[in-house]
Amino acid sequence: MSILKNINTELRNDKSINLDKMNISDAISLMINEEYSVIEALKDQHSNLVDVITHTAKVLENGGRIIYVGAGTSGRLGILDAVECPPTFSVDYNTIVGLIAGGERAFIEAQEGAEDNPIFGESDLINIDLSSKDIVVGIAASGRTPYVIGALKYANSINANTVAISCTKDAKISEFANHNVEVVPGPEVLTGSTRLKSGTTQKLILNMISTLSMVQIGKVYENLMVDVKPTNEKLVERAKNIVCQATGVSYEVAQEYYEKANKSVKIAIVMILNDCDYKQALAILKNNKNFIKR
Repeated sequence: MSILKNINTELRNDKSINLDKMNISDAISLMINEEYSVIEALKDQHSNLVDVITHTAKVLENGGRIIYVGAGTSGRLGILDAVECPPTFSVDYNTIVGLIAGGERAFIEAQEGAEDNPIFGESDLINIDLSSKDIVVGIAASGRTPYVIGALKYANSINANTVAISCTKDAKISEFANHNVEVVPGPEVLTGSTRLKSGTTQKLILNMISTLSMVQIGKVYENLMVDVKPTNEKLVERAKNIVCQATGVSYEVAQEYYEKANKSVKIAIVMILNDCDYKQALAILKNNKNFIKR
């Protein structure tokens, strides 16, 4: 019997049996409707998501890193989430790291067989000097990827915290993690193509992990990205608008304080809200553990 036979992500979707005969309009409607199952499945894992994000935030607060580990689509989604965090939250590129089986080349070109050896998962973590302060988040739609299992086993061996994210119940990778999220969105419209609903599921989970972990360590004020790194013209304008939105001052005043704050949105906001100078704003942030208000 095939080892994939009873894995949720490999089952056939009865609603799409005639996908090859559907007109484009009906196929689009089907794919849209199937995505709703992702949201419902996520709701079932609410408490597990709270548990995971509580721990990922604590790791960041204590100076550790979040390490995403996956193969194929799962690995690419981890990298996608990781690389967006430095410009959004002004964190170091090593704060949230994405590792993919087969290395960087695998992001744009499938590296067949790279996911099948657990030793590669271990060696990739060794190469980035994984420590017990870090948390490893293993991502595998099928819940059984050897590369991910190898990474989780190694993380456990050095007492790093571990998380398993899968799209099937009773996932194999959950056996090797301290915390797990098993979201089951159901069979794919295209059987076994986990870049579809499973990919959507994983992207939403990673969005929550990175965003809400950053909220917990003071990188967000109200719902504003106050630690945004203004690296291009659009982001410079966004930065000034954030100062306006957070304080209610005019664009001109926001621009003035943005310059006084050495182009730091957060410091500019603290200066305005507390009617203080740059050095005083730094002291306030230090006292508040980097939160604008606490």
